[in-house]
Amino acid sequence: MALVPHWKQPSHPEIQEVIINEAAFTSKSLSRVTLPPFALYAKLDFPPCTRADEATYATVQMGKNEHLNLNSDLLYINHSCEPSVIFDTANRCVIAGPKGLQAGEELTFFYPSTEWHMAQPFDCLCGKPPCRGRISGAKDMTDAQLEGVWLNGHIRDLLLERKQQTAVGVKTNSGAEAESENGITNGNGHHAEQEQQTDQTTKALEDAVLQAEKVVEAARHALFSYIRQTGGTKNGPAGAQRRGPTSRELSGEMGGDTNGNAIAV
Repeated sequence: MALVPHWKQPSHPEIQEVIINEAAFTSKSLSRVTLPPFALYAKLDFPPCTRADEATYATVQMGKNEHLNLNSDLLYINHSCEPSVIFDTANRCVIAGPKGLQAGEELTFFYPSTEWHMAQPFDCLCGKPPCRGRISGAKDMTDAQLEGVWLNGHIRDLLLERKQQTAVGVKTNSGAEAESENGITNGNGHHAEQEQQTDQTTKALEDAVLQAEKVVEAARHALFSYIRQTGGTKNGPAGAQRRGPTSRELSGEMGGDTNGNAIAV
């Protein structure tokens, strides 16, 4: 949609020349003055400026939630990724860029320096070496894309908020991962505790078997002594010479050692 001015033209005849083209968004303006770096070019006075109820393609963002209707030919200052002027919203003025401004030079400014989210994004055709391509506001640009350009205070504040929100998100995710890792660690610790308890049980059983073996051995010796004293058979009762399984053998069975032959009882 082509811009239809509702203000008296030209609005800034001493400093600005407006070139109107029929095609939409192709009109432009040139400077009529030469200025040193950061010199005042124009003021954003009230009037003609008015506050806007919402952001449009024809407004300039002046704060986090504040937008401005220029209501003048300053609206014909196009975007460039290597701008010639700066919209200083805090001081309500337009100033020359860091290279100064030459008479006859096109008036341009870096739209994301004022706009966080643009109502009407577009593909930049400035052709400058640092061209950022798609222009939709500072919200959608990386720190690298915004490096080296003038950014108004509200844009810097919004970028800082975004960085803090990202940091909180990373911290939250890290905390969740840490909890997950702690869960795994605790799980492994629980498993290790179970293994430790199993080892203690095994040792207790082995000690009990060893004590039982000693009792059996003592009973066997008592039996042999009784047989000799009473004149019993030389070899004694059947199986008297057979020792039961040792604790090592029993431990092997408990540990799943099935390679040896079964022990007769």
